[in-house]
Amino acid sequence: MSTNILTDAFFEGFTSSLGDVTEAETLPPACYTDEEFFEFEKDALFNREWLCVGREDWVKSPGDYFTTTHIGEPLIISRTREGELKALSAVCQHRAMLVAEGRGNTKAFVCPYHHWTYGLDGRLVGAPAMSKTCDFDRNDVGLPEIKTEIWEGFIFVNFDADAPPLAPRLTTVSEALVNYDLPNAEGAVPEEPQSYPWNWKVMMENNNDGYHATRLHKGPLHDFIPSELATFPAMPEGSAGYLRFNGTLHPDAAFNPLQKAVLPVFPKLTPEERHRAMFANIPPSLSLVITSDMVIYLILHAESANSHSMTIGWLVAPGAMSEPLFQERLDMNMRTAMEITEQDLHVDKLVQIGLKSRFSVRGRYSWQERAQSDLNHWLVARYQQEWQRRKAAS
Repeated sequence: MSTNILTDAFFEGFTSSLGDVTEAETLPPACYTDEEFFEFEKDALFNREWLCVGREDWVKSPGDYFTTTHIGEPLIISRTREGELKALSAVCQHRAMLVAEGRGNTKAFVCPYHHWTYGLDGRLVGAPAMSKTCDFDRNDVGLPEIKTEIWEGFIFVNFDADAPPLAPRLTTVSEALVNYDLPNAEGAVPEEPQSYPWNWKVMMENNNDGYHATRLHKGPLHDFIPSELATFPAMPEGSAGYLRFNGTLHPDAAFNPLQKAVLPVFPKLTPEERHRAMFANIPPSLSLVITSDMVIYLILHAESANSHSMTIGWLVAPGAMSEPLFQERLDMNMRTAMEITEQDLHVDKLVQIGLKSRFSVRGRYSWQERAQSDLNHWLVARYQQEWQRRKAAS
């Protein structure tokens, strides 16, 4: 049943989430729980913005491919024989069967249902027993192609063929990342995404929330990155991402029992960079958690108002994976990272429950939650633009 929350008054109310973090309030709880609003959000965000799908080195060789989804759309990311990167719909143009699952290397995508065959570039190259079908020309058929862009080694797609490029709106973020040389960083292909029963924004907010770190994660595995050392670089107007720097109590701090980097440090880092952690968000789908020896990336896949899935991967300095005892050292970092993550996942689940309560209100922020305010500015501009588009079209 529709809740009919999409009104002029509702969207005008977003204004109180803008302004300085010391004056702003949180978004309405319905933005995290209401399915009607999530359908609106698809048009406001996910059908228009750049969505991260993975890393370019997941498809290094001709024939490499992997599959993924965003807002329920099944996609194939492939490398053609000519070395070109393609993002394609995975939906067969015959009877809507998916033509690929998982990841691998192939010469073509063969629909298992009726064996229609598509090239790595999406062209239909085979359609059995279609010679008697009137006005059928396989040259007129192919897997729909989606716009792509590479940023810092990450692959992004955009369902809007007219969307402006992403990289020019991430110059400040790229400048902060330049000494990590992410296009050349190494990492294994991560496991399949895990599903979570809460809104994607709850996860994205938590990924870059400096306020909770000293409190929820209090203890020797996290105390060397205190919340009071958080700073929030100013972003230029129209930026597609935002940052949080967090000073550390000693250089090369890392999430492990030694509290110190155990993997090779990214070689170009300055002394200042080695004395802080960094958090970068490119909404609505990518978060980076960065220390001097490791980058953990989180790719969010929105599914409904009350659910999303997330891919967790890692990157290290070039050559680090060939170091002695690399796997043992990596495991040391990841065990601690997952222990901290479990604390986050527990509160995220309870936040979603709380957001559905009749007693949930629009709260106020601490200065240490500036990243949440930055996200609100990004969101509200797009929400209000979409509402105006709908009104103009009605």
